[in-house]
Amino acid sequence: MATVVWSAAAVTLFLLLCSSIPKSESQQEYVNNKQLNCSEQETKATYGNLCNSVPSCTSYLTFKSSLPDYTTPISISYLLNSNTTAIAAANNITDVQSIPIDTLITVPINCSCSGLYYQHNASYTIKTLGETYFSIANNTYQSLTTCQALMDQNNYSAVNLVANLNLHVPLRCACPTQKQSEAGFKYLLTYLVSQGETVSSIAEIFGVDEQSIIEANELSNNSFIFYFTPISVPLKTEPPTNFMGAAAPPEDSPSPPPPAADGDSDSSKKWVIVGIVVGVVVVLLLCATLFFFCFYRQRRVQPPSPTPAAKAFSGPTHKESEEMTIPSTQSWSLSSEGIRYAIESLSVYKFEELQKATGFFSEENKIKGSVYRASFKGDYAAVKILKGDVSGEINILKKINHFNVIRLSGFCVHKGDTYLVYEFAENDSLEDCLHSGSKKYETSVCLSWVQRVHIAHDVADALNYLHNYTSPPHVHKNLKSGNVLLDGNFRAKVSNFGLARTVEGEGDDGGFQLTRHVVGTQGYMSPEYIENGLITPKMDVFAFGVVLLELLSGREAVGGDKNGSGDQMLSVTVNQVLEGENVKEKLRGFMDPNLRDEYPLELAYSMAELAKRCVARDLNSRPQISEVFMILSKIQSSTLDWDPSDELERSRSVSQISDSR
Repeated sequence: MATVVWSAAAVTLFLLLCSSIPKSESQQEYVNNKQLNCSEQETKATYGNLCNSVPSCTSYLTFKSSLPDYTTPISISYLLNSNTTAIAAANNITDVQSIPIDTLITVPINCSCSGLYYQHNASYTIKTLGETYFSIANNTYQSLTTCQALMDQNNYSAVNLVANLNLHVPLRCACPTQKQSEAGFKYLLTYLVSQGETVSSIAEIFGVDEQSIIEANELSNNSFIFYFTPISVPLKTEPPTNFMGAAAPPEDSPSPPPPAADGDSDSSKKWVIVGIVVGVVVVLLLCATLFFFCFYRQRRVQPPSPTPAAKAFSGPTHKESEEMTIPSTQSWSLSSEGIRYAIESLSVYKFEELQKATGFFSEENKIKGSVYRASFKGDYAAVKILKGDVSGEINILKKINHFNVIRLSGFCVHKGDTYLVYEFAENDSLEDCLHSGSKKYETSVCLSWVQRVHIAHDVADALNYLHNYTSPPHVHKNLKSGNVLLDGNFRAKVSNFGLARTVEGEGDDGGFQLTRHVVGTQGYMSPEYIENGLITPKMDVFAFGVVLLELLSGREAVGGDKNGSGDQMLSVTVNQVLEGENVKEKLRGFMDPNLRDEYPLELAYSMAELAKRCVARDLNSRPQISEVFMILSKIQSSTLDWDPSDELERSRSVSQISDSR
């Protein structure tokens, strides 16, 4: 009797277990707007799609960024843990192409079982205080995950989310069931429903049967689907590569009409075919017109000769440099025309090419930090290895072509790292040169007075271009002597645009922005940025004033003089030098001893006064960079008329007078 009871219990337990395991033919439950209620923990649909078939598969997500931080394949790949090249190929765009806000794109991913649910794993670092599981799920990830799933798979409570906290993000995906596979479906795409869309209109976008979507989401023919919710779409082929062009309907657009009767459907199809034929003819006519127009222009206009900026990697020869930058009273106006040369498209390198060019990133080719010297067919370049999203810097540099801004030649994305290839600066950075950070300068005088004036003028030229001649205007945000590189002719190249921002607005300050994420180098950051997170072009003017003071004194931005007496910021020291009595004598003591008094004191005083205005605590007291550029142009012109022998003779005369006394 006991044996019979035990057998009955075993059978009952077996049946219960079998009933709890999802059947292979079952579909996924539509989330039905329940993801918006973060306190609701009972609905399994909010945790993910059931793992009800193969353990892993290739799948697709759709993503529509509402944030400017995620508008390129590179930035989206970091957010969704996908492959940059695969995203670009799936949407028929380049790796760094800008994607308009609220444009739907497809993202190929690998979907795998994780416990009971399918998911694709990503990670997210909280950027600011105030982000919540709800905002991350619905704003940042655009409903590809839910607040319930985030809370379930992270150990942090909803009230303990702080900046720099790293979260595990389970992205919603699924694999075809056995029934779907037998019907010929190979993929399941997680589609974000837009306002006004219906199951019918979504089926039409992807060319699939409406009933297949209904069954895949356990819907009925009368079910209502909410916009801004994810829905599974079974596909027999990969999504079309031009899907990005099929933007979702605007939010105020009416809902699509109900399916037409058979007769009307045939008529509609005929009109669709007619429309396609007419569209193709129009496109062909436009292409022909453009071809003849371009051909005619080429016949009449001779192409410009290659410019130094268009040469790959190598800096300008001495002759070319003189032709572009002959110092004169009018040299400043040459740079005020905006972009002077056409921008070449960036080269996309294979990782193996970079390994070969850098000697497999050997120590002997290391320049500094993660920057390596590379050689491509005899031309030198600099390869910089960066982690995280650098699409902002790429998008800025690919649109800028200025002699005094470091030129980006190409890039490579490999295993989550980005490799940027820049033109090569033979003489390292201004910081290395002035502060003996480079071994090549330890026993030699680095920069003459003339070279220092040229460098100051070059940097002002670059900033004037960024502030006034790019559209929209840009603020560098990280200007310092370490980010001013020197080429073979000691001409300055402003580099490192990783923190650069666009700032648009009216008024003399050119607009402003506020940030709670203050980052920079001590001694170069303006007071209003440190205290209030205020970003304006005037913060670049402040940093430039500090660089000017470094050129004059040879001292570091923070740290006192070279003898180590005192630890003060240069932006404060200059006030002590130029105020009170014996200003010129104090200025002589402030100047870099490496200049050996071989500089015109009057011009040095003019430059010091300019620097003092640039580092004024009140941003409204600082000059515009355009005014700074004009003043330095005059100082540069006067420097050309200055004869070092006259200064030496003057110093001797002063010395003889002092001795006679």
